Amino acid sequence: MAKGPSVVWSRRDFRLADNPALAEAAAGGSPVLVVFIHEPAGAWADGAAAAWWLRRSLTAFRRQIEGIGGTLVERQGEPTAVLLDLARETGADTVLWNDRYAPVARAADDRTAEALSAAGLRVRCCAGNLMFAPEAVQTPSGQPYQLFGAFWKACLNRAEPTLPLPAPTRLEALPQPPADDPPPLMPEPPDAAGWAAAWPQAESGEAAAIARLQAFVDAPLSRYGITRDLPDQAGTSMLSPYLAFGEVSPRQIWHSARLASALGGDAFLRELGWREFCWHTLAHFPDLPDLPLKRPFADFPWLPDDGRFAAWTTGRTGYPIVDAGMRALMATGWMHNRVRMIVASFLVKDLLIPWQQGEAWFWDRLVDADLACNAGNWQWVAGCGLDAAPYFRIFNPVLQAEKFDARGRFVRQWLPELARLPDMFIHRPATAPADVLARAGVRLGETYPYPLVEHGMARRRAMVAYEQMRGSERFPLAARQG
Repeated sequence: MAKGPSVVWSRRDFRLADNPALAEAAAGGSPVLVVFIHEPAGAWADGAAAAWWLRRSLTAFRRQIEGIGGTLVERQGEPTAVLLDLARETGADTVLWNDRYAPVARAADDRTAEALSAAGLRVRCCAGNLMFAPEAVQTPSGQPYQLFGAFWKACLNRAEPTLPLPAPTRLEALPQPPADDPPPLMPEPPDAAGWAAAWPQAESGEAAAIARLQAFVDAPLSRYGITRDLPDQAGTSMLSPYLAFGEVSPRQIWHSARLASALGGDAFLRELGWREFCWHTLAHFPDLPDLPLKRPFADFPWLPDDGRFAAWTTGRTGYPIVDAGMRALMATGWMHNRVRMIVASFLVKDLLIPWQQGEAWFWDRLVDADLACNAGNWQWVAGCGLDAAPYFRIFNPVLQAEKFDARGRFVRQWLPELARLPDMFIHRPATAPADVLARAGVRLGETYPYPLVEHGMARRRAMVAYEQMRGSERFPLAARQG
C-alpha cells in the first residue's frame, strides 16, 4: 500500500538545512506539504518588528521550498483544525513538526498530537531548535539548574551537539496542492522603512543567515572576546534575528564556531549557552515572561511613572549612551548587547520602572524578539531571575559609556545633536562648560535634555529598595511547573 503525503508544520524553523521534521518527511519518499499556520493571537503574540521580519522570512522560505520542488501554504486558524483539514484535503497520513519549548506552546502541541493521533494520523515531533533538550540537562537530583555556570558546565560535559542535518535537495510535490489562505497584508508600520534600510530584503532568509555566520567565523570571531562589548565596532555576529526565526540553527552555529577554532570561540559559544539557559528556564518556569521568579520582587517598591518611561523609549533621558541605544532600536529594530544591559539597568534601577514594561517594549521593537531570552535578560538585570545580576550591580551609564564607547563614536552616530562635543564631554554633556556647549551647538533643555535623574542619587535610592528584598533565604523561587 502506497504511503500517503506528509505535512510538515513549520513554526520558527524557516530553513532547509538542519531541519529534522523536514528532513524526515523528505526521506520518506512521499509527497511533502509544508504549512505555516497563522494562529489566533494569544499572550506574547509577535510584536511589530518581529511580525515584519516573519513576513520576510516566510517569503524567503517559500522560495526555498518551491526551489526544491515542494509546496508551502499558509493557513489561518486553530492548528488542530487546520492540520486535520489539510490531511483530509491531501490524503496525508503523517504530520511532523519541530518541538517548541515554551510550556504553553508545548501543551498546545500535545493536545494537537493527541487529536491527530485519534484521527488515525501518524505524528512526529522532532528536536530541532535547541542544542540540548530541557529534560536532558538537569542536576543529579533531577531539578533545573539555577546557576548558569553550573548549567553550562553540565552542557559542556555532555557529548557535543549532533552534527547539523544536510538540506534535502528534492521534495516530492503533491499532484494538486491545496490553496493558500494567508491573512490579508496589513499596512507596514511607520518604522518599517528604517528596519528595511538596516536589514535589506537581500539579507533575509537562510542563505543570508549562513553567509553572515560564515563572515563572522572568518574574521570577527577571533576578536570576539575583545570587541563584543564595543558598540561602535562590528564585533558581534548579528545572527540573533536569524536564530530567533530559525533561519539558522544553534547546532549550525556551534559547529561552525568550533570548526573555526578561533580565540574568541569559547566566549561566543558561552553566549549561545546563555540562550539555551533562558529556554531551559522558561521550559521549567512558565511564568518567566510575566512574573519575577524570586516572588518577593512582586512587591518591589517601583515608582509611579510620570513620563519617564516615554522619555526612555524615545531616547530623551539626558544620558547619551542610553539615548543612543534607544534611538538605534527605534531606527533599526536591533540594539547592541552591551547597550541593552545599560539601557535596561537605567530603566529598572535608575528610574525604578518595572522590568516588565521594558520587556514589553523590547518585545514590540526588536526584530530578534525571543520570548525566553527577552524575559530571562530582563529578569537578570532586575535581579529577580535565575542567576541574576547582584542587587548592588547598578550600571553607571556614564562610566559604562566611557569604558565601552571611549571616543563617543556610537553616541555621535545616533545623537547628531551632540556630535560636535569633545570626547571628554560626549557622555556627560550636562557637566560641560557653557562655552563648550555653545561651540558644539548644544542647548541643554532644548536641543538635548537635562538628565532625568542624577545617577548617584538614583543609585542610593535603588540600593534602599533592593535592601528590602535582600537575602537569598527570603528569595524563594516560583514553584516549578510543567
